[in-house]
Formats: sequence, structure tokens, C-alpha cells
Amino acid sequence: MVWVTRAKRGLCAALTTTGLVCAAMQSAGAQPSVPVAVRDVHRVLTPTLPGTYGDDTAVVILGYGLTPEGAMRKELVRRLQTGFVQSVFAPSSPIVVTGGNPRAGTSEADAMAEWLVSAGIDPARILRETRAESTVANARNTAALMDEHNLRTAVLITSDDHVRRARAAFDAAGVEVVGELTPGATPWPVLPLRIEQFGPVLPTDQFARHPL
Repeated sequence: MVWVTRAKRGLCAALTTTGLVCAAMQSAGAQPSVPVAVRDVHRVLTPTLPGTYGDDTAVVILGYGLTPEGAMRKELVRRLQTGFVQSVFAPSSPIVVTGGNPRAGTSEADAMAEWLVSAGIDPARILRETRAESTVANARNTAALMDEHNLRTAVLITSDDHVRRARAAFDAAGVEVVGELTPGATPWPVLPLRIEQFGPVLPTDQFARHPL
């Protein structure tokens, strides 16, 4: 398994030169099988690092309940900021925003898409799933949308305390998840780069709708 260890170390070294920090590696004494080791390269790194992906991988941002007035809560904005960073690292990947539960005539997905467009994302890059009312529905509906657009794999963007359940739902829906990114599990707080720096600069009178 020497080549696996060297490959992982080489990838970490390359990432470190960009100012990012690798997640903790498996102990040197661990000797997983080759298929398991290859599969786990993404799973070791992606909880803390945005990845580079192609146009057949979707960046999937999961919704979060809006206020009764249709405003986004801070946790949803943090998911969007994280998804925005991932979208910069994978500029050819479509972005799926998934979430129904409309409030004041606005679905979670529509509010999310509006924020992303305000952040400079091309509207044509955004795929909206506006009917899901649960994590299971997020996964099933996103799977259908991905199939419609010939997307093979997904990177999940959600909250730290939700990612395990989301991963299980997407696995059950037949979606191949190649990465996960959450607002809290990143190295950014210890770097000059902070997640709160990303996204649109909004007028003061819009802060209630897009709380940062």
C-alpha cells in the first residue's frame, strides 16, 4: 500500500501549497485493501477541503427551513457560502439546490438560487429542486434531476450535524456521493480565508431576508 500512502501525501503537499490544510491521515500502521484505500481518499479529504470535479458531478446544496416571512436563516446562508466555495473549485459542475417547504410563496430552493445568482453564479448553472419536504425527498428528487441532466456523481453540502443522515439518504437513492463539505468542518477559521467572506454584499435593508 506504499503507493496509496505516497499518493495521499503528494496530494496533501500540493494542497498545502495553496494555503489549505489536509485532514488527518490514516495511521501509518493501517493497511487497508487497495479498493478501500482508493475509495477513502475522497472521504478522508473532502470533509475539510473543497474538491475539483468535472461537469458530470453536481454540487448539491441541501435546503434549510425558511422563516414564516420567507427569509433564509443563518444556517442556510452558511450552507450556501460553503457551496459557493465548492462551486469556485469546480467551475464546470452544475449546482443543485434542493428544498421545498415554501414560506410566503418562496421555496427553499428558490431562495437559495436567488442568493447564488446574487453571488455571481450563472443562473444557467443552477438546477432547482423545489418539491422536497424531507432529507429523503431531497435525495430522491435530486437523483431524478441528476439522471435527467446526465450527472453521475454528487458533492453534498449541508450542516455538520446533518451530513451523516444526508449521506445515508443519498446512498439509498442510488446517488454516488464523491465528497461532502460542511460549514464547520473546514480549515478556514485558522486561515486568513473565512467562509463569511463569500457571497453577495447586500444592502442593509436586505439583511433580514439574507441574514449573514
